[in-house]
Amino acid sequence: MNLLKAASTVSLWTLLSRITGLVREQLVAHAFGASAMTDAFNIAFRIPNLLRRLFAEGAFSAAFVPILAASRETEGDDATRRLVDAVATILFWALLATCVLGVAGAPAIVWLFGAGLEELDLAVLMTRWMFPYIGFMSLVALSAGILNTWKRFVVPAATPVLLNLAVIGCAWGLAPVLERHGIRPIHALSLGVVLGGLLQLAVQVPALRRIGCLPRIGLGVGAIRRAWAHDGVHRVLRQMAPALLGVSVAQISLLINSQIASHLGAGAVSWLTYADRLMEFPTALLGVALSVVLIPGLSALRARGDDAGYSGHLDWGLRLATLLALPCAVALGVFGLPMLAVLFHHGAFSADAVRMTTLAVQGYGIGLMGLIGVKVLAPGFYAQQDIRTPVRIAVAVLVLTQLMNAAFVPWLGHAGLALSTSLGATLNAGWLLRGLRQRGLYRPLPGWWPFLSRVVLATAVLGAWLGWVAWRLDWIGLQAHWGQRAGLMFGALGVAALLYFGVLRLLGLELRQFARRG
Repeated sequence: MNLLKAASTVSLWTLLSRITGLVREQLVAHAFGASAMTDAFNIAFRIPNLLRRLFAEGAFSAAFVPILAASRETEGDDATRRLVDAVATILFWALLATCVLGVAGAPAIVWLFGAGLEELDLAVLMTRWMFPYIGFMSLVALSAGILNTWKRFVVPAATPVLLNLAVIGCAWGLAPVLERHGIRPIHALSLGVVLGGLLQLAVQVPALRRIGCLPRIGLGVGAIRRAWAHDGVHRVLRQMAPALLGVSVAQISLLINSQIASHLGAGAVSWLTYADRLMEFPTALLGVALSVVLIPGLSALRARGDDAGYSGHLDWGLRLATLLALPCAVALGVFGLPMLAVLFHHGAFSADAVRMTTLAVQGYGIGLMGLIGVKVLAPGFYAQQDIRTPVRIAVAVLVLTQLMNAAFVPWLGHAGLALSTSLGATLNAGWLLRGLRQRGLYRPLPGWWPFLSRVVLATAVLGAWLGWVAWRLDWIGLQAHWGQRAGLMFGALGVAALLYFGVLRLLGLELRQFARRG
């Protein structure tokens, strides 16, 4: 398997997902702006998303994928399919109970996330509508783990597009209908989320059937008991316990940040949400894609005892992340306002909202290397079925992040929350790297310093160009000329990319060296 090709496939589909997600946010920004109503929706949507990251893409995937990959490597496909059936049965019934409890307890959950919301009742109602989304997405995460283990990366990477299309369709077609019937049109977004989750689950079925691994979920008490008796279920649960704590740490930090932002005035939650949407382009295209490709490969290499291949896998991921993340971080820092002005400054989204969101983007951008680094380095521990070390690091980072919040938020407001998150991610990545090196799991290959010097010099050229373009033009004043403003933005970014890769080529860095096979 060509790792660069696999990562590129995931990245391309993730890019389409982020583009449609951006269109989704543009529709929301145009129709509702950054207001108390959008704050309520963002908090309500954040709750099932948090649980999705906690149980589905977080603790469950971190525990399930390495065990699944090792099972397939050492025990064969038949034993692996029995493991899948048992895990799917237990997961299904646990999710059903979680959704029922979530709908019933929505008022208390929303209060924990945003007690300062002006539209608290609206957030509770939308949370109840959207809570089943966590059930759909956890089953999608199970499917993605299976498909990625079988090296079928396309369907899991393409699936998120359906959520965005569903929300866009409901916002575009259903919102006016609701308004005509006296119903607040923002409820169309909640219905779009539920529909999107259902569609994402539905497309997994044919993909799983093609590899002969469609889970068979036990529906009777006897079937549940047999599933519970499977040793693989208990191995996954044992691994999930520390993983759940580790992911909980990150989500507790998000909960605290949401609570703080809800008290900073109307719009603060939305400014951070729109900034996060822009940040998701590099973090998803690089961090998520690399993580998806690395975990199954690293787990298989561990099962074979190939230490050199294991270290080489990690080295490849770190170099590719550095090559692409550093220029993105600089671009967000110096060119964030032009991008936000083009993407969101229309309709109800004001010039002041652009400026406030830009401050959040700049705060997040400082830690982009750390955010992506964690996605590359944490799989080095997960593949060893060591989740406790990343957990201990995450707990320490949580404490430090909240101390930084106490220092930065009174001074910088909502931008202080973004800055604290960035610095915490950077510390997290640094500690993970140190741990991998101390254990001998990662030994840097020769040539890092020449590689870094070339990347830094090319990034400096890119940053100088984008900074000059951002300073020369009144991007907010061009609101009435969206087409011209968009053309200027894409032209500036295109020239920046040509400059960056052109300088790298002149300095002798060949991109072909990243076409690693594994």
